[in-house]
Amino acid sequence: MKSVNTRLPVLLSGLVCALALSGCTATAKSADKQATNNKVEIDTNPYPSTYQPLESTPTLIKNVTLIDGVGNKIDNAMIYFAEGKIQAVGTSLDVPADAKVIDGEGKWVTPGIIDNHSHLGVYPSPSTRSHADGNEMTNPVTAEVWAEHSVWPQDPGFGRALAGGVTTLQILPGSANLFGGRSVVLKNVPNRTMQDMKFPDAPYGMKMACGENPKRVYGEKGGPMTNMGNVAGYRQAWSDAQDYMRKWERYEADFDAGKNPKVPKRDLQMETLAGVLSGDIRVHMHCYRADEMTIMMDVMKEFDYQIGTFHHAVEAYKIADKLAKNDVCSAMWADWWGFKMEAYDGIRENIPAVHAAGACAIVHSDSDLGIQRLNQEAAKAWSDGQRAGLDIPKEEAWVWLSANPAKSLGIFEQTGSLEQGKNADLVLWNGDPFSTYTKAEKVYIDGGLAYDLSAPETWPVSDFELGQVGEGDVK
Repeated sequence: MKSVNTRLPVLLSGLVCALALSGCTATAKSADKQATNNKVEIDTNPYPSTYQPLESTPTLIKNVTLIDGVGNKIDNAMIYFAEGKIQAVGTSLDVPADAKVIDGEGKWVTPGIIDNHSHLGVYPSPSTRSHADGNEMTNPVTAEVWAEHSVWPQDPGFGRALAGGVTTLQILPGSANLFGGRSVVLKNVPNRTMQDMKFPDAPYGMKMACGENPKRVYGEKGGPMTNMGNVAGYRQAWSDAQDYMRKWERYEADFDAGKNPKVPKRDLQMETLAGVLSGDIRVHMHCYRADEMTIMMDVMKEFDYQIGTFHHAVEAYKIADKLAKNDVCSAMWADWWGFKMEAYDGIRENIPAVHAAGACAIVHSDSDLGIQRLNQEAAKAWSDGQRAGLDIPKEEAWVWLSANPAKSLGIFEQTGSLEQGKNADLVLWNGDPFSTYTKAEKVYIDGGLAYDLSAPETWPVSDFELGQVGEGDVK
């Protein structure tokens, strides 16, 4: 009988499989190589806004005294807005026949108030330790944290601020750290999530702090303990950020040259600081004393970045010329100082004095109470200036509440003044907004009626305010 080699088919079969596997492996390696050849890019907006404007109706408000937010006042004015935008401002306007008409005789219209220093949502009401999420007091440099991840949308303060005419606000981390983290700009339309309130495409801010707070928090935790320690901490962090930027620049240059370089390790802290150095993130710095603000402007020049705004700045009047020269705003209180040594040397004329020197002055709250009456805070500062001989018209003073904070936040092209094409963010007041007795009658955000004094049933109510289920209420 002829013998048959039964191993041959098995060997051939194995060879086919081996060749196939070899081909698969080669294909996989090729795919892996191709994958590594894709340039790594960081998503700079991983939490985009999901804000949707309120439903709006084409509206004409007539017979009002109008302050446009950029220094002008118009008597017997008319303002027409539709599709979320300001369409026209003047004394005689042609509008569609179906537009809603509001006769505002004896009333005033201003841009919506913008508070560029608020902690609503990160220090919500009622003030409890379990909800105190504004300060990551674990390290003097926490640039990697983002305030938006602490915002509690159910804070009743948002609705209270809306009743005071606030249409936009910046939520900041606290001031315990040298670098406290990123801020977020919100539309003051109370909603379910932070992203539903997030101002579309508003630049991020970086909260920094100088002076007593970082020393008090970290003096016995390894430092800084002194002002010179604070400054050393800023400088080291900026130097580290420059190194981080160089690594990524080298990676991109080598990639573009076809060298297939190793991707640098991502560092969230350095990423935010690099965003400041590249001009994409705005610096908002808690600082009281004139000498400290001057030093910080020197550090700014050393590392080639821009401080957008000093916050609190109770001694800004001493260096108003330097602030103007360096294009740095000051966000200030009207009459709050003396509560600690660095806040000792304040004056009532601080805001008008800074304004009169040609620098950028802003009225801010830093308070869940003050944010409800920012028009009165501006009125106090204005009247203090008048008594000191600083004759600033009311229409010019209103820039402290709208145009200047909008510029501070990088959103002036969208809001902050009543100009054609801008967002219809405005307030109809039942009298002169510089009067203690005046209230916001209607507040519009993107043309939608967000608050109506005459309709309490429409006022926003936080879930937190609805109360608790009591015994016997549940079946």
